[in-house]
Amino acid sequence: MTNAETLKRLLNDEVLPDIEEYMDELFALIADKKATDEDKEELENMRELRKEFQVMLEELGSGEMDEEECLEIIEEVREMQEGDESE
Repeated sequence: MTNAETLKRLLNDEVLPDIEEYMDELFALIADKKATDEDKEELENMRELRKEFQVMLEELGSGEMDEEECLEIIEEVREMQEGDESE
């Protein structure tokens, strides 16, 4: 499997669903009027992050990313995931 395919699978199967799930939790806090200003800010950050990953998927689909760039992003995402698990 190429790095581009690996990155596409990682984004579609893990990263974006995790972001969506977290955003749902934040929306629930807002709906219940239990959200802090930090929660609202975090929601905006997640929206931006989701948008960035969606742009990456578009670039992958159009072949704009080379294999080395894909590998770097994969490594960065894995590091972020490991950081989240240790918290």
